Amino acid sequence: MSSMRISGMATGIDTENIIKDLMKAERTRVDKFSQNKQLIEWRKDIYHNVNKDFSNFILDVTKELGLKTNTYGSMVKKPASQTWVKKGTSSNTGVAEVSARADAANGNYAVNVHKLASAWNSASNSSISTGDKANIATQFSINDGDTIDFTITTNKGSVTINKTNLSTVTLSDIASEINKANIGVTASYDANTDRFFLQTNDTGTNNTIKITDNSVLSDGMDFLTGNNSKLKLQYKDTMGVFQDIGDGAVYTGGNALLDVGAAVGIEQQSNQFSINGVNYNLKSIGSTTVSVSTDVDGILDKIRLFVEKYNDLVDKIGSKLSEERYRKYPPLTAEQKEAMSEKEIELWEEKAKSGLIQNDSSVKKAMQNVRSGLYEKVVDLDGNPITPNDELFDIGITTGNYKSKGKLEINEDRLRTAITNDPDSVLSLLFQESSITKADSLLTDAEKQQKRAESGLVNRMFDDIVVGMKEVINKSGTGNNTDLYRSVKSNILIDFVTNMGSTSMLDKDMSTLDKQIDREEARLIRLENHYWSKFTAMEKAIQEMNAQSSWMMQQMGSM
Repeated sequence: MSSMRISGMATGIDTENIIKDLMKAERTRVDKFSQNKQLIEWRKDIYHNVNKDFSNFILDVTKELGLKTNTYGSMVKKPASQTWVKKGTSSNTGVAEVSARADAANGNYAVNVHKLASAWNSASNSSISTGDKANIATQFSINDGDTIDFTITTNKGSVTINKTNLSTVTLSDIASEINKANIGVTASYDANTDRFFLQTNDTGTNNTIKITDNSVLSDGMDFLTGNNSKLKLQYKDTMGVFQDIGDGAVYTGGNALLDVGAAVGIEQQSNQFSINGVNYNLKSIGSTTVSVSTDVDGILDKIRLFVEKYNDLVDKIGSKLSEERYRKYPPLTAEQKEAMSEKEIELWEEKAKSGLIQNDSSVKKAMQNVRSGLYEKVVDLDGNPITPNDELFDIGITTGNYKSKGKLEINEDRLRTAITNDPDSVLSLLFQESSITKADSLLTDAEKQQKRAESGLVNRMFDDIVVGMKEVINKSGTGNNTDLYRSVKSNILIDFVTNMGSTSMLDKDMSTLDKQIDREEARLIRLENHYWSKFTAMEKAIQEMNAQSSWMMQQMGSM
């Protein structure tokens, strides 16, 4: 840039506006580059939203159906622990409440509960204070310099309590210190009843507790253990007789004891457990009959929910693929925005963004693969069709007319009949896991074909969506959705990082445009300086001519 710019002083020409107009015409190219860059940024955002829709569909279906996921092979497991496949009922819920998992066998089972699982617990058998409860020294009428020293050991750890300045310690302080140790016991002191309580948190014989008391008290009494202790702790033994806590003795909780059908004398550590796919919550001693049957309504509701979410996905993706493209609405330049209101800008950009992935090959291909996969037969792991339901039509699910863009429709009567007659084949049709468990990148063509044929329709759909997501990621990158994508499939980004080096195709296009914009901006600076130098030179020349003319006029006037 020249050191001085002279603007119209000699000629009266509005040099600045002339050059501005000249540069406005020259900026057309850089504006075009910037507009193309803006289109790429918008297209990337749309791709990211498409992949978010894909991701959320898979995650929502997985969550709503309670499906377990796999790292390799089929993405989800066939329902086993879910409680919407089978229905469990108890004839006497006062004895036991039950629910049935998908892997429970249908039938009726006589259940007799002989004993509930219990925690070990102890409590003071009478009031324990002999004085003011302000601190341990006054509460038990012992010397301030006496020592309270005991250790509680459980299967989860141990804690040692050692106190000497007893006038500064309360019984509640000791209880709090025991609880903070987090060793599976709870201690408490109730001042109203003047009793101390100590118990294990969990039930069953695997939960043990031992108390070792090394306290030294001036009156010769023990603090925690024995029949001459300050806390007077007792527990009830297996015969129901109250006993004093023994120093160094090991105590346990009790197991539940029950009969299930012909299986008698079953012991459980807790009152909540599962046997043969039935979840039990024991409430009291007694008898009940447990019935397990197929939950036809439960299965139908989950399939209906899956279809609804799939149809929502079809709507979202279909609307993006079919959006109208308004090519007469390019991105606005900064100068154009200055001349418009916020509402005008919003409406303009709405048109400008429309249709940016219209009929996009990657997204369209993913949806086409999903649709075709839904109507390919599913074979069992021996290569034979799953009978009697080896394709979607068999269970009453079809696609609507062409206007529905591939949405699914349910004939509930046919679906209910299929579930009632053979629920296992319905679940296999939808959720069967392939015998191929290797990573996708290691599969041969034959293994890919086998995996697809063996995969239930939901697994097949998820695989097709993930393949489509990978193609979209290659185009647009991950944006801020890296964690979301990995929650869909932990290794989903391996191919992208390996093949693209974390730089998407659109990012590369934007990088090229940035370089073109930088070059064009540099050219415009040089050109503007060139214009100014020419106009400045013209002004200087005219100034000199005017000065010479003035001098000559002066000379002629003096003659």
